[in-house]
This record gives sequence, C-alpha cells and structure tokens, in this order.
Amino acid sequence: MIPAPFDYLAPTSVEEALAALAEHGDDAKVLAGGQSLLPVLRMRLNAPEVVIDLGRIESLRGVRDDGDAIVVGAMTQHSVVASDPLVAEHAGLVSRAVEHLADAQIRHRGTFGGALAHADPAGDLGAPALALGAQFVIAGQGGTTRTVEADDFFVDLFETAIGEDELLTEVRLPKHTGWGAHYEKFVRVAHQWPIVAVAAAVRAEGGTITEARVGLTNMGSTPLRARAVEEALRGQPATEEAVREAASRAAEGCTPPSDLNGDADYRRHLATVLTRRAVLAAAGA
Repeated sequence: MIPAPFDYLAPTSVEEALAALAEHGDDAKVLAGGQSLLPVLRMRLNAPEVVIDLGRIESLRGVRDDGDAIVVGAMTQHSVVASDPLVAEHAGLVSRAVEHLADAQIRHRGTFGGALAHADPAGDLGAPALALGAQFVIAGQGGTTRTVEADDFFVDLFETAIGEDELLTEVRLPKHTGWGAHYEKFVRVAHQWPIVAVAAAVRAEGGTITEARVGLTNMGSTPLRARAVEEALRGQPATEEAVREAASRAAEGCTPPSDLNGDADYRRHLATVLTRRAVLAAAGA
C-alpha cells in the first residue's frame, strides 16, 4: 500500500527538530531508521500530517567513551553498535543482543535509539539496556535536557518517558568491563521477534557468581528485570545445579502475553530455560 500524503521535514540539528515538534504537535511523527514507522505508514495504520526525519542530524550518531559509561547516539545504526570495539569491551551484552536483532538489512538501516524509543516489549534491545542500567538522555524545548534511568524509561506497551515535544538524543551504557554476557533468544523462524529472550551479564570470581544482571524480553508489556534470579545467583557457584535453581524464579512477577506463538504458561517455562542457558553461558560454565 501507499502511505497517506504527508509533509516531509529533514532538520539538520536537534534544535530544528524540536522546533518542528513544537509547531506540529500530535500531527507529526519522528522518523529515525524507519524500520517500525514505515510499515505502519504503508499500511495506513497511522497517517501523520508531518514526518520529521532525523537522518541528517549528525550529532545524534556515533559511539564514544565517557569515563564510566559508553555513550551511543540515538541515530547510530545497529550495525555500527554491533561492530564497535568500545561496546564490545565495556557493554558486551548489547553487542550480543544486536547480533540477534532481525536481519542484516534492518541492522544497517535501523537505529539504536529508534528501537528503544519504539519500546516494543518483544524488541531485542530493551532487556539488555535494562539489565545494564542504561540511562536515556532526552532533549526538550528551550535547550533543556534530562536523564532517565532505564527502570523509569519503559512505561508501558510502546510507551516511554519521552514526552511528545521531546527527543531521545543518546543512551549511556554503564561500563561492565570484564563481565561475561550472553543473549539467549527463542524463535520459531529466523529473524523473527523473540517469543521470549533473556539478556544476562555475570561477574564471576573463582567460579563463584559475585553479581548478575538479567533482563527479560516479551514477558510483559515492557522489558523486565529478573531480580529474584539476580538475588538468588549472588554468591552461588557457577554450576548447572545452582544456576538451574536460581533460574526457576525467572518468571516471578511477570505477566507474559498469550498469542499464536504460545500462551503465558509456555512463556514462563521458556523464561526459566533460557535464563539458565544465558547465565551459564555468561558465566563461562
């Protein structure tokens, strides 16, 4: 199908983009990589009067080291994030997840910030960002900026803390240098949205897990932290038996959906199995 007619704006600065948002309000949609928005427009599920393309704002691209965090610009393509040595060294969990994200074409067009702002609970980036304690830098009107913690960023299904007249400009990934990381994703068809996926980062010393961070994909209306698992793993040996016991708590507090790919109970079972696999792989066991 052909999208409904719209006016196209391509600002070259964050300030210009924010001014356009302020002017057009609810009538405007922001275009990042377009891998989620363009299909919606083509099917006429949404018909904005104005599309604001962020693709010419160079300040929103790139990866840099900023002391205790790696900073990823919101318009940085997934392929760039996947191949960046800073991300691989200090936020390896993100590198592992991006490798599993859709296919090569989408990874070369889609953007890191666009996927996170879209906030699909089945998306591959929310759980790793949540597990690592990412911070989201949001620009607002009048040159204001604010930083939102990952725990507060994902509000509900396809809803984030970004206001209607605001833009996500960058994502700060706290360094987890030396941590093991693994992203375990279950699909029935290659490149599909995960039925369930688990993001695990583990710090181990002498065969003992000293700290773990575990994020869950598609186990609720937002990405979730498996905090019961994290607590159960602390101080435990990185063995099959100990990790299996801790992973049995993966679905606690979750309200997974039921659909054609599996009902809620099936997803709860998958969460425990995938958590065990992800933690053991991250711990190098």
